[in-house]
Amino acid sequence: MGSHSKHTPMSKAEQQARSSAAYASASRYSQEAGGASRYSRESGVARYVQKRKQSSRRFHIIRAVLVALLAVLVGGGVALAAYVANINSKITRRVDSNLLNVLTETKVTEPFYMLLLGIDRDEERLNDAEYGKDFSNYRTDTIILARIDPTKKKVTLISIPRDMMVSMGSNGDQKINSAYSLGGAAYATQVVEEFAGVKISHYAEIDMDGFAAIVDAIGGVDVDLPVPVKDPDYTGLDLPAGKQHLDGPTAGLLGRCRHGYDEYGGGDFFREANQRMLIGVVVDKVMSSNPVTIASTISTLAGYVTTDMDVGTIASLATQFTGIDVNNDIYSGQCPTNSMYVNNLWYEICDTPTWQMIMQRVDAGEPPYADSGQDFTAGVAGSVGQSTKSNDTGSAPVYTGNVSVLNGSGTSGMASNVANKLTSAGFTAAADNAPENVSATAIYYNGDGAAKAAGVAEKLGLSVTPVENDGTYNTVVDVVVVIGADYSG
Repeated sequence: MGSHSKHTPMSKAEQQARSSAAYASASRYSQEAGGASRYSRESGVARYVQKRKQSSRRFHIIRAVLVALLAVLVGGGVALAAYVANINSKITRRVDSNLLNVLTETKVTEPFYMLLLGIDRDEERLNDAEYGKDFSNYRTDTIILARIDPTKKKVTLISIPRDMMVSMGSNGDQKINSAYSLGGAAYATQVVEEFAGVKISHYAEIDMDGFAAIVDAIGGVDVDLPVPVKDPDYTGLDLPAGKQHLDGPTAGLLGRCRHGYDEYGGGDFFREANQRMLIGVVVDKVMSSNPVTIASTISTLAGYVTTDMDVGTIASLATQFTGIDVNNDIYSGQCPTNSMYVNNLWYEICDTPTWQMIMQRVDAGEPPYADSGQDFTAGVAGSVGQSTKSNDTGSAPVYTGNVSVLNGSGTSGMASNVANKLTSAGFTAAADNAPENVSATAIYYNGDGAAKAAGVAEKLGLSVTPVENDGTYNTVVDVVVVIGADYSG
């Protein structure tokens, strides 16, 4: 797979196209440019790129540390009220009605999806006349879709490559990281929703300077690197393999280092794995910190993070995540892709069938990968939590039990054919229609039905890994089979 360079500045023709009436009608999230006050991305990039190698403060990583930061706030009175109001005003300062209209409301006690973005914006760029504050001058260098389940204390982090080619309707086929510059947070959220096939309830973004400052605020972090990371020409990193303590700037550099992995393949993927690892170690460090450190971290965080979640929502989540076990309660993975060179640019092309199966597992509250072979960054980049989870019961597959077969294939009679096949194999099976058509076949089990689900998969000749039913389907039967369009019979 290819290792890609920094994004290409827009041509003058592209800038003119953006301001045209056609563009304005294509995206309902376009905003007033303010005439001459909108600065050119093209003129700013060349000058900023000169300083990029020396900048140790940059970092493309997300702030997942909002979860569980504020549970330690106690007391009351004017001082606390003022503190909370100040934090609220900072963290919601760039949230507009367009974004709020896109987000889907959910209760904080229910599983929900949150979009985490790392923006290539820092204090230097914000104060630079060539850039300014307009979102059109910035892109998302880190895109992580997080599924957060407060009741089970589970967090799933799925990285989406910034170079992923997606269709943006009237805006054409683009790299997914350009959605932010086209329409800000609202449009970026909408594009990711459509790509992942989920509804997003919350949003957070962090500027480049933020992560390093947060790491320093908690006294640094400990990481375990499977291989040495040497990147003399870009980040300047020269880290040995093994366990070590990193300060903020070094952690920030590790989170943006990709050329240190050139010999292993596309560096972006190893960088994304390191970013998820760093999120995990920060969460772990914060959860075990004392109240003074946490209060300091909150203040630091508020200076760099933008989110729709206010202090009350964050505090409620924090309470529910008390006692989270980072090693076992965080699941981690990334969208599977193939690299392709198109029109003089590298793109990542989604492996759609595998991606759909990953998202089915994520939706069911399971780790993203069906087997460890899917995690090709393992043993090279850092890791956090689990990417796979075996449903092996330690016993042979069982070929009895009650099975509900649901037809989501779009082909009439498919569920009846499958039910007849399972009945002949010894199961008691009944056919019905699925709530909606699905692309990939899935198998769910209830209670101790994992061995029966394994038997169903074997008799149907499927390589699908059964997952535990989260209550979405019939909870009375032993096994539920949802036939997708991929089932050949």
